Amino acid sequence: MSTLLILNGTIVNENRIFQADLLVKNGFIEKIERDLQHLTADKIIDASGLHIFPGLIDDQVHFREPGLTHKGNIYSESRAAVAGGVTSFMEMPNTVPNALTQELLEDKYQIAAQNSLANYSFFMGASNDNIAEVLKTDPRKVCGIKVFMGSSTGNMLVDNQLTLETIFENAPTLIATHCESEEIIRANILKAKQRYGEDVPVNQHPIIRSEEACYASSSFAVSLAKKKGARLHILHISTAKELELFDNTISLKDKKITAEACIHHLWFSDQDYAEKGNLIKWNPAVKKITDRDAILQGVIDNRIDVIATDHAPHTLEEKANSYFKAPSGGPLVQHSLVALLDLYHQGKISLEKITEKTAHSVADLFQIDRRGYLKDGYHADIVIADLSQPWTVERKNILAKCNWSPFEGHTFQSKIMHTLVSGKHVYENGSIKEMGSGVRMEFNR
Repeated sequence: MSTLLILNGTIVNENRIFQADLLVKNGFIEKIERDLQHLTADKIIDASGLHIFPGLIDDQVHFREPGLTHKGNIYSESRAAVAGGVTSFMEMPNTVPNALTQELLEDKYQIAAQNSLANYSFFMGASNDNIAEVLKTDPRKVCGIKVFMGSSTGNMLVDNQLTLETIFENAPTLIATHCESEEIIRANILKAKQRYGEDVPVNQHPIIRSEEACYASSSFAVSLAKKKGARLHILHISTAKELELFDNTISLKDKKITAEACIHHLWFSDQDYAEKGNLIKWNPAVKKITDRDAILQGVIDNRIDVIATDHAPHTLEEKANSYFKAPSGGPLVQHSLVALLDLYHQGKISLEKITEKTAHSVADLFQIDRRGYLKDGYHADIVIADLSQPWTVERKNILAKCNWSPFEGHTFQSKIMHTLVSGKHVYENGSIKEMGSGVRMEFNR
């Protein structure tokens, strides 16, 4: 029996901020009370002056294994995750080969069982022609089904109307969608090439992958979900206009259509392309300041239900290419919580809302078994942060395999001090402590 005591911390949990101690026993939270100093434990963490949060659950990452491991792998990216306070992740199917069969999906779980420092689940991928495999997905063991209703890697663009209707009508679990209209994007690319030739500047990215492209696809997905009664989750909302598609008049447990915001859409705007260039080239694109601010407001007023990263590393060499050749995506999983805490320091979001959107609501939305909260009997996924310890992002402290960050040079006001994954003390103030600590998430469906 292993025991760990966290003493003297300030807990942020279930819309409360309070002083308490926390006892972890055999990987689970045993007790949260004041004055547990009299208990004995195998390890004690003094959290005096520190804040204790439920570990973040990131519902959208691309860890690149198998097939793209020059960019990242489950081991390297899960190290970056726990260093950032992300204790659980859900990874996307556009690896190589694409996870389009149950066998290929299970291969990824086997890799994670050997190598992941964080808890894990993997989305089953959909294509125009793998509906039989999609419908075999076990909702108790797999986080969801991913549908690319916009450009993707390999054979994963689902643009066949009959296939989409079949998935939306029969999916055994939540459907997560990437929504951008391929038809509108192609037309915008043609216009850009007529103006610039092949040397299109990156500041045209939000014009090519426009508000219109996002809204057309998102609104179609919402209408299809309503028609078929599907459980739909739209990923990485990037426009103010899309917010009108989501309801904040009902509780999360009663919603069948939900939405996600990502860190980059809450932080950057089109004004940053001049400095950052392809380093902030994502799909969907970072757009106007008014979009950025509206998305944050959508998080606060509950039209947007969860915050994630869409962590998607590429090498600097790949990002140095011209606009059309440079891939979209970037590493974010190490810096998501500290970025949100900067927004807290700026008075833009509360600690309680950060915890709700990165842990509680993700657990509720995906019906994750005993994670996402600091509660007796729950898995001990815990992050402890110092809200008043500035530090600067530099190459030497980036753990993602690609070894760069769009935040490089930025000084965050808060620092992650400790991370516990399923009760194991995996990270402490810059150092990885234990390896292979993550376990497969299960779902109460």
